[in-house]
Amino acid sequence: MDRFSPATRSWFRRTFPAPTPVQQRGWEAIAGGAHALLVAPTGSGKTLAAFLVALNGLVEEGLAQGELADRTSVLYVSPLKALGN
Repeated sequence: MDRFSPATRSWFRRTFPAPTPVQQRGWEAIAGGAHALLVAPTGSGKTLAAFLVALNGLVEEGLAQGELADRTSVLYVSPLKALGN
């Protein structure tokens, strides 16, 4: 959790008891700029693992600049077919 801003860490700790193993491993790869394929059972925190690094980056950018630019910053492709089944 040290890689996240104080605001993100505070929110996470208020919301969840602890990061899951897939989140811990995923955050390391994603924050390092690596491509990552997170494979784990449903409900293990994969989506939050994928999003939290990006959301934290947006929080930090918004705080540093006072606002966010009007542009696409994050693209997440969800396995909708699998979720539908």
